[in-house]
Amino acid sequence: MLAARENIIANGQADADADTDSGVATPCLVQRLRLRNFRNYGQLALDIRAPVIVLSGANGAGKTNLMEAISFLSPGRGLRRAKLRDAQKSGTGDDNGNGNGEVDSWAVAATVLTPGGVVGIGSSLATTEKGTDRRLARHDGQTVQPSSLAQVIGVQWLTPRMDRLFQDGPASRRRFLDRLVLGLDPDHGRRVGAYERSLRERAKLLRDNHGNGGGGGNGQGGDPAWLSALEARMAADGVAVAAARREALERLQRLLAETPGRFPKPGLAIDGRLEGWLDELPAVEVESRFAALLADNRRRDGERGGTGEGPHRSDLVVRHLDKGQPAAICSTGEQKALLISIILANARAEAQRRGAAPILLLDEITAHLDRRRREALFDEILTLGGQAWLSGTDRDLFDGLSGPAQFVAVNGGNAVLEDSV
Repeated sequence: MLAARENIIANGQADADADTDSGVATPCLVQRLRLRNFRNYGQLALDIRAPVIVLSGANGAGKTNLMEAISFLSPGRGLRRAKLRDAQKSGTGDDNGNGNGEVDSWAVAATVLTPGGVVGIGSSLATTEKGTDRRLARHDGQTVQPSSLAQVIGVQWLTPRMDRLFQDGPASRRRFLDRLVLGLDPDHGRRVGAYERSLRERAKLLRDNHGNGGGGGNGQGGDPAWLSALEARMAADGVAVAAARREALERLQRLLAETPGRFPKPGLAIDGRLEGWLDELPAVEVESRFAALLADNRRRDGERGGTGEGPHRSDLVVRHLDKGQPAAICSTGEQKALLISIILANARAEAQRRGAAPILLLDEITAHLDRRRREALFDEILTLGGQAWLSGTDRDLFDGLSGPAQFVAVNGGNAVLEDSV
């Protein structure tokens, strides 16, 4: 299995029939990664020759920065969810106010082997005519919407910040869930974005109306017909978002039940009004109910300055099935193992759907994992058949990957390939 993946990398082309006998999907592989003025990297070019890449170095050396750069090969705000300008290397970029914003701004580019062939994708920081930051995405030399990158490759990640996912508020778990869904339904990000834009627009209309005395006391926010049309659009997008989340979790739960493994089995569910309605009613009826609910709540939502009902309030619920208890009260190590189990199941599901496993970014992944679970993780990664980037301060913890992995020493904005493949 490993030899087949190495042959694909060496040949520089995707073989749609590779690994068919072993059941492993053709991998998506970053073959060359280039950074400019990104975080602590001025210029960097890495040629990748392996399905597993281990980044080792001290804290603050730039390991997470490299992974964040790769995360910008997919839609969204990257694994740190930072402002675009925050990724700019200190002392560089267009800070003179001329509105250009592209000459020295950060850029990430990659040559990626996919089942359809070798492609070039990337992202960079630019500035609009109004002087606001925006993200440019490129696919084979053409400027595209960042959301369209989900059609090219999948990227999933785990970071140390996510170790608190089960203690954090619902918003963090919704973002985590939506990243999972995006791997199984590339249009999900577009629908979430459309719903959130309508959500903000409705909130502004109701807030402005409330501040102006309520438009005669009806809370309509100006033109009732316009609000009704906006809420109908919100209902359609919101129900589509809720349905995609339900379908993805059902698929993951089936896969978790069917696939043996050495990580604990999580139970996955969504706590939300729309998701509950979808358990009992057809989607078209749920749309009507949601639109009516939005109309009924206009006055209250105008007073509170936000929409009180909808998929933006739903929560991901995770349980440790073997122990029969919520993930939030499990030990730190058990919570980390549950997260890994979910990510691996999602990667398998995406491999089935796309025909290629997603690229996994596992930052400081060995934290809270004992030796048994580290070995189990390495075995699962190799069995999955995709590309995985792992990082840690202690290189020795990755000795179990010394055969298939390429090791990269990271130090102060420099990354040096070790001769390990």
